[in-house]
Amino acid sequence: MKRAIGIFDSGVGGLTVFKSIREKLPAEHIIYFGDTARVPYGPKSKDTVIKYSIQNALFLMQYNIKCLVVACNTSSSVALPVLANRFDVPIIGVIRPGAEKAVSITKNKKIGIIGTERTIRSRAYAHEIKEIDANCQVFSKACPLFVPLVEESWANRPETKSIAKDYLQVLLKKDIDTLILGCTHYPILKPIIEDIVGKKVKIIDSAQAVADMITQEIAISKNGKLKGKNKFFVSDNIKKFVTIGRNIINCEIEDISLVSLVETWYPNR
Repeated sequence: MKRAIGIFDSGVGGLTVFKSIREKLPAEHIIYFGDTARVPYGPKSKDTVIKYSIQNALFLMQYNIKCLVVACNTSSSVALPVLANRFDVPIIGVIRPGAEKAVSITKNKKIGIIGTERTIRSRAYAHEIKEIDANCQVFSKACPLFVPLVEESWANRPETKSIAKDYLQVLLKKDIDTLILGCTHYPILKPIIEDIVGKKVKIIDSAQAVADMITQEIAISKNGKLKGKNKFFVSDNIKKFVTIGRNIINCEIEDISLVSLVETWYPNR
């Protein structure tokens, strides 16, 4: 059996990345792990996020994956170097692809970033953007309520729009023309965000850029007649994950299992 692409996220948000990869690479097998028992990662310490990320990666490595996609921006911002040093497969985060796309699109070189507290504190996006184009100005805003709002299926509530408007005003005052959704949960709120920022601000979702990068990193199954298989794992609440997830990927989530990642999954780094 051909080796699969492994993806992990703190919850359902990484399904936005899963969807883009599945659409671009229909013949690939994909294994997805959502750490729904410990979501959100954003408010947690750097050491805790690294620990969780290693546990998630170790779990997926059991399945002899050929590529690991870190679909969580928080994990990508602090754990990617640790994972890259530990595991001998291509590891792709979501920050570099999003930064490259934003720099290629901005006209006035004023780029806004919204993300979890941990992602924003890491300044990972700002570092990547400045490395690509030192002339860009970067303005960041942590939006800690967005992930729980998505996880609780509150994406279409008027309260969510009010919270989003409050978060985004500070960035709009900076005259940004490009906004990076620095968390894979945030594309689920994209209609609300688009309505608030208006047509003059281009919104960047890293999912498509990640799918493009995978094709450069690994050998791709190109047999158009073959359909790749999907396998999902979560650490809590299958029913909730399936309910939210089917609306993200626009199909049923059928092959799904519950797993428990205990501390024994975290040997010394």
